[in-house]
Amino acid sequence: MKHRIVVLGAGYAGAFAAGSLARRLSPADTEITAVNASPDFVERMRLHQLAIGQDLTFRRLAGVFAGTGVRLRLARVTGIDLERGTVAMTGEDGADELGYDTLLYALGSSAAHHGVPGVAEYAFDVTGRSSALRLRERMSGLGEGGTVLVVGEGLTGIETATEFAESRPDLRVALAARAEPGAWLSPKARRHLRRAFDRLGITVHEHTGIAAVEPARVIATDGRSIPTDVTVWSAGFAVHPIAAAAGLEVAGTGRIMVDRTMRSVSHPDVYAAGDSAHAIGENGRPLPMSCASAGFTTMQATAAIIARLTDSEVPAVGLKYYGNHISLGRRDAIFQMVDGDVRSKSWYLGGRTAARLKAGVLKGAGWSTAHPSFGLPKRKQRLAAAPDAAGTKAAA
Repeated sequence: MKHRIVVLGAGYAGAFAAGSLARRLSPADTEITAVNASPDFVERMRLHQLAIGQDLTFRRLAGVFAGTGVRLRLARVTGIDLERGTVAMTGEDGADELGYDTLLYALGSSAAHHGVPGVAEYAFDVTGRSSALRLRERMSGLGEGGTVLVVGEGLTGIETATEFAESRPDLRVALAARAEPGAWLSPKARRHLRRAFDRLGITVHEHTGIAAVEPARVIATDGRSIPTDVTVWSAGFAVHPIAAAAGLEVAGTGRIMVDRTMRSVSHPDVYAAGDSAHAIGENGRPLPMSCASAGFTTMQATAAIIARLTDSEVPAVGLKYYGNHISLGRRDAIFQMVDGDVRSKSWYLGGRTAARLKAGVLKGAGWSTAHPSFGLPKRKQRLAAAPDAAGTKAAA
């Protein structure tokens, strides 16, 4: 029987992993299936552009996987039975079940509400296409002089606030930050960010936590009331509880605890990549939830799966950041170099050149996901004799 590899999720991590595995392993030995709720590959890093009304084209996953041999199942994952090696899911034909020998968990993340009252009922976010489209509809009905408050001073919050202010100068855009926006940047880059906020007319509420969200205002933790027609919640990410509910060992955040090869520390037939993985970087700290982390962890996970199935030495993929790319609308950006401890170096690149660089990064991330075999040997690898369910020979 063929070794069944199931990849859960087809975002930046899952889509690349499924295509890469299928292009590198012989179809005579393996069967690769990707499970995703949407028929499209959604470029999450562009969703704030979609939300403000820009027209984006999403690739069909059927096209992404064309010619690779990947079997695409359009369904929503509802559970995992680790003892039986099955995944429960619900699709157009109702509930179904899919068996696996090796599982790669890459279901990503959604907006973290942090238990703040009113977020689920009244706030919007840009962590998924459906939520971005919901925000897009609300923004299209917001007339001149309308107010938008973006909550969160991280990369998503900064990019959303600047994109909205640039695209809709008729609106009053504000950002609520628990600390100083861009506090991790070098002094020169922070000044560049502040100038961008001033140029775009963005009001910044520094050192402002949010205690509650209401239909037409938010209540700050210090009791202040901040009026807003639209609240966009960008205060962090949370993973789906499926992994924890299944019995996988997880961190306090719910992310799957993995070893250096992205293999679950509790279940050796399960790997994790992207936001779902609690992976430790080369600086000894957990990798943040980001597209860059998705790239590192996916390359490591797929390399480990292939090596163990083919009885080869598992290579070590670098888990090190080199910089942050922050869009400030379509014509401005910041590229901040960091050291091995992810501390900002004094050098940074800003302005139109940095914006073109960020556009290239976005284009490259989408292209590499759709072409995961680029630069790989054309010859597909055969499996080692009689691998066990974890993809490892019994003597390993």
